[in-house]
Amino acid sequence: MTYRMNQLTFGILIFGGAMVALAQRPAPACDANNGGITLPTGFCAFVAADGLGAARHLAVAANGDVYVALQSGGVAALRDTNGDGRFEMKETLGGASVTGIRIRNGYLYIATLNSVERYKLTAGPLKPAGAAEVVVKDLPGVRQHGDKGLAFDGKGSLYVNVGAPSNACQARDRQAKSPGQDPCPILEKNAGIWKFDENKLGQTQAAGTKFATGLRQMPGIAWHDDSLYISMNNRDSLDQLWPGQFTAQENAERPAEPLYRAVQGSNFGWPFCFFDYGQKKFLLNPEYGGDGKTVGRCTEFTPPIAAFPAHWAPLDVMFYEGSQFPAKYKNGIFIVFHGSWNRAPMPQEGYNVTFQPLTGGKASGNYEVFASGFAGKTPLMNPSDAVARPDGIATGPDGSVYISDSEKGRIWRVFYRGK
Repeated sequence: MTYRMNQLTFGILIFGGAMVALAQRPAPACDANNGGITLPTGFCAFVAADGLGAARHLAVAANGDVYVALQSGGVAALRDTNGDGRFEMKETLGGASVTGIRIRNGYLYIATLNSVERYKLTAGPLKPAGAAEVVVKDLPGVRQHGDKGLAFDGKGSLYVNVGAPSNACQARDRQAKSPGQDPCPILEKNAGIWKFDENKLGQTQAAGTKFATGLRQMPGIAWHDDSLYISMNNRDSLDQLWPGQFTAQENAERPAEPLYRAVQGSNFGWPFCFFDYGQKKFLLNPEYGGDGKTVGRCTEFTPPIAAFPAHWAPLDVMFYEGSQFPAKYKNGIFIVFHGSWNRAPMPQEGYNVTFQPLTGGKASGNYEVFASGFAGKTPLMNPSDAVARPDGIATGPDGSVYISDSEKGRIWRVFYRGK
């Protein structure tokens, strides 16, 4: 069965600098199976693009053009040329691996492993004509937790995560029963959020301000209500690194993937502590003398405002500020979970987009899985068998929502059509 939207939409396309208004027409039809994903009652989806490669975050321009960050390198620029909702035109720009991508004040900002760059967008062309300007250079960035997200506060500041190239700041990373370093030298230039001037070119990390610290890896960041919201990937391998102290079952269930609300100077406790999903409190990491029960020094750190199951791997977050979805989603946060790899021998979990209602900077109800079925298999034992893994999320100018996939590069567009 194919669903069609009840409301009409008015689209504008830009060709070679000329504005061409499309006649009013029904909103695009959704795919019979929602493109392979499962959504709540009243929602439907269709595949707007496919085969882009490992797609990460994405950004949508006011005219509906979509820019998709690619892990393999560069950005895919997409345009719907005939008003059917699907992207017939594709152009590419840049070359380095990109994760974070945002449109701000007429510029397309992108985050590579080591830099933040921007392209000037102009009316007409899909692909920016000029070369990229380097806003921030020489950032720490390695393949282990080097991916960077972007956020803007609307007041002239840019926020960038700098992940920690470590599991728990061990003296010998990923070696069993290796103690944690105290103080942890990684905290100086990694494991935090740095704040920069969005309009100043050629900045270095030293020119920025450390905004928050005590974070392992967190490309999913968003500014909302004068605060930065951060979804963090927590530590792994409790059972393998501390055999006899933690079981495989315990590792599969702890620690939580936390959602933090940060202000200037916030400290969230990594690598000394982890937030336990079952006990809903900070516990001391075993690298620092913890036994799965001891709290110790963890009382000094800022706890999360919400917590999610272990190893779900959050990669992007988005506050919904559109009007196409029902009112319950307004100003709540969507979290994109890439899916676990560290739950064996138990089935892998996550691989979904989850909605968390918030009020006044705090959770105002339980989370709910909004979009699922990406993995394609239940139970999923091996992450490499997943059909798709959600990675990025963005709202279009009409209030519909785009979701990207890092396996084959599929882009879904989600609508609410009513009950």
